[in-house]
Amino acid sequence: MSLFLLIDILGTIAFSISGVLTALKKRMDIFGIFIIAFVTAAGGGTLRDVLIDANITWMRNLTFVYVIAASAVFAIIFRKKLGYVRKSLFLFDTIGIALYTVVGVEKGIAAGLPPLICIALGTMTACFGGVIRDILCNEIPIIFRKEIYATACIAGGVAYFALLKTTLSEDIIVIIAGSIVITIRLLAVTFKLSLPSIYNKRELTEEP
Repeated sequence: MSLFLLIDILGTIAFSISGVLTALKKRMDIFGIFIIAFVTAAGGGTLRDVLIDANITWMRNLTFVYVIAASAVFAIIFRKKLGYVRKSLFLFDTIGIALYTVVGVEKGIAAGLPPLICIALGTMTACFGGVIRDILCNEIPIIFRKEIYATACIAGGVAYFALLKTTLSEDIIVIIAGSIVITIRLLAVTFKLSLPSIYNKRELTEEP
């Protein structure tokens, strides 16, 4: 199994579990849980493949469908073992965006696209599944809040191309780029870092 495929599968597992945890928090039925798990894991990659006119991965390779289903069942059975839902959701979501950022960037490179577009594809792959998940769960997507989320993916993508200028192997570059995404996200949450707000305190307290 290639490192690229392994990363794609691990990202699918992480986002599937993230989707299940969100659905459980919303007290959805079994059908709703599987739908949220699927769109969280496959949404970003589907949009990416459509945009670059590539074969949609999960439609051509049913391994990903089986992985999503198995991950969802695992998360449902062991939901009590996953600890606090909020912390588990954050953990799997963070791992997912790191892995999917790298997958999206590499897909863009394989398609012969410019670095800027590759970084955008990586960010889109990492974030769009979560956007669909949050919308279906009647929440404002994390990417649209002040939290540093997409910014971490962009930083990972930029680091990926910067590291290509070095003599490091591709496997090491992938690991470092993904680690940068995770590190930025962890630091942002730990130290409550966020993007600047355009609203003053009065506007934040007023009803929209």
